Order: sequence, then C-alpha cells, then structure tokens
Amino acid sequence: QVQLVESGGGLVQAGGSLRLSCAASGIFFRINAMGWYRQAPGKQRELVAGITSGGLTNYADSVKGRFTISRDNAKNTVYLQMNSLIPDDTAVYYCNADIRTVRYWGQGTQVTVSS
Repeated sequence: QVQLVESGGGLVQAGGSLRLSCAASGIFFRINAMGWYRQAPGKQRELVAGITSGGLTNYADSVKGRFTISRDNAKNTVYLQMNSLIPDDTAVYYCNADIRTVRYWGQGTQVTVSS
C-alpha cells in the first residue's frame, strides 16, 4: 500500500508564498514521476508541475516563474514552492506519485489566496 500525505496548504495574502510538501509512505521500491495538480471550483483538474525521477520538470504556463517543483528522493517527498501567489491560484492542490503502473494521489490540500 502507498499513501501520500500532503502538508503546507493554508490561507495567504496575494503576493505571499507557501511551500507544499507531499511524502510517500508504504511498500515500494521506486517512485517514478511525481507532480502537483490543482482544481478550482468550476474548473477541471489541471497539471501544475511535474518532475521526473531524474529531476526534469515541467510547469503550467500560468505558474512558470512563480512556482518551483522539487523532490528529495531519499525522503520520498515532492515539494511545491509557490511564490508571488495570486487569487487565481486558489484551489485544492493534489500531489501524485507514479509507482509501477499506478498513479497514486494525495488527499488534497486547500490553498486560498486572498486579495
């Protein structure tokens, strides 16, 4: 079994920063890609950022230059550093981890950016 536990969400003012963390636990040998998605009310879930096991990254255009995804393979943890937050970033953020043929998901953490 694999579980992803997220932390770091909350309420911040526009222009502020948050760092999301997602730690994988359970029985597995290797995590392949990891990433972050978000879903705002009335919108589809969208990819925010992804990172391969080798450290290659990709970002949604809307967050490029503001967000940074990283991972600590020794800790089985993926991070999302979010800077210069804007109200449009308000959403539930979900981390994912690809292990073997399965994509596992975290429970989601609320990020709210106030004006």
